[in-house]
Amino acid sequence: MVATILEHFSDLEDPRGREGRLHYLSDMVAIVCCAVICGADEWTEIETFGKAKEAFFRKVLSLPHGIPSHDTFGRVFSALRPESLERCFMSWTQALAEQSGGRLIAIDGKTLRRSFDRAAGKAAIHMVSAWSSDNALVFGQLATEAKSNEITAIPKLLELLDLQGATVTIDAEGCQKEIARKIVDGGGDYVLALKANQPTMQEEVRLFLDDAIARGGKASALGFHQSIEGDHGRIETRRAWVSPEVGWFEDREQWKGLRSFIAVECERIVGEKTSCERRYFISSLTGSDAEAIAHAVRSHWSIENSLHWCLDVAFREDMSRIRQGHAAENLSRIRRLGLGMLKRETSAKIGIKGKRLRAGWDEAYLLRVLAA
Repeated sequence: MVATILEHFSDLEDPRGREGRLHYLSDMVAIVCCAVICGADEWTEIETFGKAKEAFFRKVLSLPHGIPSHDTFGRVFSALRPESLERCFMSWTQALAEQSGGRLIAIDGKTLRRSFDRAAGKAAIHMVSAWSSDNALVFGQLATEAKSNEITAIPKLLELLDLQGATVTIDAEGCQKEIARKIVDGGGDYVLALKANQPTMQEEVRLFLDDAIARGGKASALGFHQSIEGDHGRIETRRAWVSPEVGWFEDREQWKGLRSFIAVECERIVGEKTSCERRYFISSLTGSDAEAIAHAVRSHWSIENSLHWCLDVAFREDMSRIRQGHAAENLSRIRRLGLGMLKRETSAKIGIKGKRLRAGWDEAYLLRVLAA
């Protein structure tokens, strides 16, 4: 409910001075959250939505001076400190996560393409998010000014998360010794992709696993899992091999908790064309459950399909030209929260864009989304 927004954002630090405040910050956050869920993407649209739904909001908000103008929304969210909003954001998502469990966390980044400001010499914002596919929620996020800074942002993001009992998956950008240590020290496990950023390690692991697979597992105690899916003329076979033999790896002590090497192969048959790709990973998991490890690897890619793609298609994030101050970063957080709530509401069997429209038309449905 709207009251839930007020509860979790009650301690949000107001960037305005005490004098001259016409609108409560909690009221403004609640209106923006609801407006974004219901299809508003710009400040003018948020103002229009608020005024159209003023009678609805007056039932649950104070609104001493009515609905704020789009300039007021823009000015306040531009000044609002992202770290303050993030604390409230994580308080809400943590409460939602505790209701449904789920301990697979995928970490990846996405650039807000139109958030750059040439006049101010400001680069486009790159948001690094921690996504739980089981909960359909972003657990936390940090902003950098370049994709290359993911390596420094990921450890900071990990410090904000409750990693106890979680399995964290990260693409090759995050395959770093310090990141592995942070995850294990936080009580979690990791599955990290190997690519050219660790060329020597990747080649050694590739040669070891490819040889073991070619020998049918006789050279190593390989765990194995296979799944086959097909639709619309496409057949996809996924195979995962997991080896707990890491003693031969000379640098194993530098990778805290290292317990297994993983190869994942994806074979696709579309009509008469066949493609096959094999990727390699390191992990702190024991390798005793190849099916669970294969699920963790596959779940990582849901951050692209279920988060990044939805933000661009259903929320038009890459088209947003909001860029003043901290506004782009703050609105990005609210989009991610709204997307998570729309995904968790399952009574309407329609896509995210359709759910946004319905929430805007149907106040009862909006309340169901807020309570999801």
